[in-house]
Amino acid sequence: MGKIIGIFISDGGVPKSSVTSIAVGIDGLQGDQQNNKKYHGGKDKAVCVLDYNVLLKLQGEGHPIGPGTTGENLLISGFDLHIGSIFCVGNIELEVTSAAVPCKTIANSFTNGDFSKLSNKKYPGQTRWYCKVICPGVISVSG
Repeated sequence: MGKIIGIFISDGGVPKSSVTSIAVGIDGLQGDQQNNKKYHGGKDKAVCVLDYNVLLKLQGEGHPIGPGTTGENLLISGFDLHIGSIFCVGNIELEVTSAAVPCKTIANSFTNGDFSKLSNKKYPGQTRWYCKVICPGVISVSG
């Protein structure tokens, strides 16, 4: 069974700050903003998720990545994430719509600024995922 390890929002940019619970609507997490709406946000990219095991793997390789530093809204564990997968976190339902293409904004999370470490094309499955919200609600970090 999957769980929420962390929830993160910001006024735009990274790192995102941790919150313990939040309302999630069709447009994403309440109070979360994106600086570049051409590439981030919108109904099909309302929530950005990162698998906790990916974060741990990258930390194990020596990268300074941490929770919220790559712009993810949710750090989760125990879900099978791929394009088209539908899953529930708390009482919200999400559908994975695409892999999030990494960019220089998250370079500080990687040794030598190598943000391509989160590239689904280069490392299949080692990415952040964009999701649309199928069923909105309120979520909290798992206990």
